[in-house]
Amino acid sequence: MKWICENLTDLDEISRAILANCSSRKIAFYGEMGAGKTTLVKLLCKHLKVIDVVKSPTFSIVNEYISESNQTVYHFDFYRLNSKQEAIDIGLDTYFNDSYYCFVEWPSVIGDLLPSDFNSIHIEVEEEKRIIKLSLND
Repeated sequence: MKWICENLTDLDEISRAILANCSSRKIAFYGEMGAGKTTLVKLLCKHLKVIDVVKSPTFSIVNEYISESNQTVYHFDFYRLNSKQEAIDIGLDTYFNDSYYCFVEWPSVIGDLLPSDFNSIHIEVEEEKRIIKLSLND
């Protein structure tokens, strides 16, 4: 699936479509710095009715949010990790094995530690628009 986002208001509908079409609660976000990964995660959390403030976990590595229905959402940002071992040390496998939503920014940093059940979102920046591609894990 592919969407073209020409302004921020497009992202609201795109985030709804992503949630409706994902085959898993696990999504890895790929894109350059400033592509809009965190912004998209914020909108996904909005549609999941997350009651916590959603912000980039750049320094904390993982943020845990709770929704109105008491569901947990994990949001990872691996940009600042220096090695895969750091991800292992935070108990990555425990998070990934839960049935909760997991949103992962900068998944390439952990390479093969990312399980195969993750869907992928690729965000490409072209001039003033974003091209958002969803790849399902099936």
